[in-house]
Amino acid sequence: MIKLYRRHVLALILVLASIPSFAQKYSNGMVEKTIAVVGKDVIMLSDIEEECRMQRMRGLVPDMTTRCEILEGIMVNKLFYFQAQLDSLAVNDANVEAALESRIDEAYSSLGGEAKVEEYFGKPIHKIRAEWREALGEQSLIQEMQRNVTGKTPRPTPSDVEAYFKSLHEEDLPMVSTKYRLRQIGLYPDREAANLAVKEKLLELRERVVNGEKFATLARLYSQDPGSMTKGGELGMMSKNVFWPEFSDAAMSLKVGQVSQIVETPDGFHIIQLIDRQGDMFNARHILMKPSYTSEDRVKAFERLDSIRNLVVADSISFQDAARKFSQDPKTSTSGGLLADQYTGSSYFEKDQLKPADYAVLKSMQEGEISEPFESLDTEGRNGNTIYKIVYLEKIIPSHTATYRDDYNDLLNELENKLAGEAIDKFIREKQKVTKVTIDPLFRGCEFKYDGWTVK
Repeated sequence: MIKLYRRHVLALILVLASIPSFAQKYSNGMVEKTIAVVGKDVIMLSDIEEECRMQRMRGLVPDMTTRCEILEGIMVNKLFYFQAQLDSLAVNDANVEAALESRIDEAYSSLGGEAKVEEYFGKPIHKIRAEWREALGEQSLIQEMQRNVTGKTPRPTPSDVEAYFKSLHEEDLPMVSTKYRLRQIGLYPDREAANLAVKEKLLELRERVVNGEKFATLARLYSQDPGSMTKGGELGMMSKNVFWPEFSDAAMSLKVGQVSQIVETPDGFHIIQLIDRQGDMFNARHILMKPSYTSEDRVKAFERLDSIRNLVVADSISFQDAARKFSQDPKTSTSGGLLADQYTGSSYFEKDQLKPADYAVLKSMQEGEISEPFESLDTEGRNGNTIYKIVYLEKIIPSHTATYRDDYNDLLNELENKLAGEAIDKFIREKQKVTKVTIDPLFRGCEFKYDGWTVK
């Protein structure tokens, strides 16, 4: 799938909650009321409904159970917030502002601009910003306090992990998914010629628009963005921060109705027509085209990869040395073709971490085998760049029940998560005992996770 946006924009489904009667009344003008008091801090009905509005904006349908979970979440957060204040923890203002802008961008993009956001939340944007900034600042302290609580938990020793492993019943032992360790040699098609062909086509389409043809009609015929092509290339009013910087900069520099020159982004090549602009928001049409390669490109690459594969099979060169010498993929060639996760550094991949084309080949291979040439995507994957390659399946670890010897790191991570959760739970239960909590009868029927929410 072609990705135009830097992060996924959640579709808006405005559905009013219909299950709890109080939610209906509140949405129709129910008078504000206090629903809980934690220590000296009050929690208002509007606090719950504000979060419900955020959930509806994301396409969720909050019910009474959801509201009970929201209330308990707020009460738990108050316990951490009070302790953070006592410990004089400081808010990271830069992180708060970044989170605020991200939330504002999401709201603008989902609802369609500042005016729609103000209408949806029933208040001016400056008030929304102030309230969200305060809430995010509080959340920042809460998260820091939680890190302090879990940070006091000693890191498990090998003896701790072994004891944890032995304490688990066989049916409770975690399952470890099948993992693959592989190396690859990749060759790219002639990008220059393919890029030139795309640019020439886009220049032709731009000229047709300038000469009077409708941009929307051409977008439906030629754009390769499945998310907008059926709408004549129209993207909708969104924040400029949603798009690739190159795309946003080009669109924001246009006058309404004007068509851009060719713009290159990691998704391909575009021409853009501005429909409207409001501050840092804009609505535009675009035609996206991606380079395509000929069967001749594929045949040439496959022949070259076949020759390299034959050299490795004949022991004339090792796969690692061949990758260093012949592979055109800069992310793996220097490591002898070894693939590694860019975030964890691990060289073992589960099925869902592999590209579909790679797994389709690997699933029928045996350990130690070298594949026939096939077509896939490059290491980044995000850009969808075509690459032809052969892979060497160096190691397979079949799916199995975890063992202490072979899966120490998996068990260590699970134990660390368990201890962190226990530390959080202990903190909450201890604070419940010394904090006065009052809950409105409207919510006393809730089945809370923590049973210590009693009226003091």
